[in-house]
Amino acid sequence: MSLGESETQVRETVDAVARRSYGKLVAFLAARTHDVAAAEDALSDAFAAALADWPKNGCPENPEGWLLTVARRKGIDAMRRRRRDELAAVDLVLMVEGLEAAAASAKIPDQRLALLFACAHPAIDAAVRAPLMLQVVMGLDAATIASAFLISPATMGQRLVRAKNKIRQAGIPFQVPEREELRERLDAVLDAIYAAFSEGWSDGAGTDALRRDLAQEAIFLCRIVKELLPEEPEVIGLLALMLHAEARSGARRNAQGEYVPLAEQNAALWDSRMIREAEGLLLKASALGRIGRFQMEAALQSAHVHRRVTGQNNWADVVQLYDALLAISGSVVVAINRAVAMGELNGASAGLEALQEIGEDGRLQQYQPYWAARADLMAKTGATSEARQAYEMAIGLERDPAVRRFLQTRLAGLSQS
Repeated sequence: MSLGESETQVRETVDAVARRSYGKLVAFLAARTHDVAAAEDALSDAFAAALADWPKNGCPENPEGWLLTVARRKGIDAMRRRRRDELAAVDLVLMVEGLEAAAASAKIPDQRLALLFACAHPAIDAAVRAPLMLQVVMGLDAATIASAFLISPATMGQRLVRAKNKIRQAGIPFQVPEREELRERLDAVLDAIYAAFSEGWSDGAGTDALRRDLAQEAIFLCRIVKELLPEEPEVIGLLALMLHAEARSGARRNAQGEYVPLAEQNAALWDSRMIREAEGLLLKASALGRIGRFQMEAALQSAHVHRRVTGQNNWADVVQLYDALLAISGSVVVAINRAVAMGELNGASAGLEALQEIGEDGRLQQYQPYWAARADLMAKTGATSEARQAYEMAIGLERDPAVRRFLQTRLAGLSQS
């Protein structure tokens, strides 16, 4: 049955509120009780209630406040069902305290930064800190997060449940830690912010409601962290990296909405203001004298600006930077990008040889960029059959319709050669 106009408008409003405020609402609901899973369940029930109530009674002027009030009630009901002892009564007081005023106000305090650092607490397994932030702060599901970290959804789901239980059982406080504790948590926070940006960036056309606006949210959160730690070079480097990438967003699709790869983009369409800010940030980070992964990645993005200025590619510099980045990160994703750059600098055979060095890594079997890179390099070396198989794998794994069409065009061209 098709949705009526009012129901369509309600669903669009609910989707917009979820994208804008999901993490903020979870953080605020869970700040007192430390029970992230219960806060998520209560908020999910509140969104379901909105879909049922708003078509009949209209969307409230303060939808976040409405959701917070309903989520609070749902959470209290659930807590009463689970526990009927004195401790439950204390929890109920904590949950109610402060929520009424926030729900009535148009402005709900944004505690996402505190939640980010809570998720990075040393008591939580280091491997799940960034994924946990992506779920509870950014609202991504376990399957999407698992794809970003190259593990199975079931494994990721189990890790996330254990981490939330740890927060509740250990009573981990939702607060930005003291300055001396920040450094040990900062890496996970930056990893989560960059992973969120990457998820948003991969939805270039903004067609996926789950990932829409994630890139801008990640940049916003990074700016907040930079205000907190203005002399931390990796924070500055990450912001420069994301701004350099975001500067190209307007050139990633042509007038017909079709995907345009980086090497074929019109560099004149890149955002000059963002590029200037990114370059200034990168210079500031390098002057602090502590090189790191995000500064290296920002330098790689900066190297692409060379083409905008000179009209010439500088693949030698790009490969050199990838060599350095691979040495400090050991990342298979970096290795794939390095292989592509090697192919541009020294020919497809050299790129394919570099790619084959990591080909035995089982995580790559479901990783679309690996198959797309392999397909392109195979095609350039004349290995048509292998290229065709790789293109078919890449097409099957790709979520973006525009990128899928681009790959299908490449495959069709291969078939005709």
